[in-house]
Amino acid sequence: MTPELHTSITDRQLKLMIRNGKIGLAGNRKLKIYGKLRCASGKRMKRETRIFFEHEPEALTLGYRPCGHCMPAAFKKWKHGAI
Repeated sequence: MTPELHTSITDRQLKLMIRNGKIGLAGNRKLKIYGKLRCASGKRMKRETRIFFEHEPEALTLGYRPCGHCMPAAFKKWKHGAI
């Protein structure tokens, strides 16, 4: 799946994609950080900068790093070069 920008889909489409498992993570396009959909930090992102991913390898392949708030174990691995 190609990552989806929040501005390119409606809220209804977004809910359907989450429910169907087509979206599992959200990221900040400018900061190149991704995390869980329920992350408090992620919820503060503007629609213009939010991007959605189906799964973690997709985000990593595109050069995004894990969020230190909602994904501390993955963040520590990334920080130490393990992922």
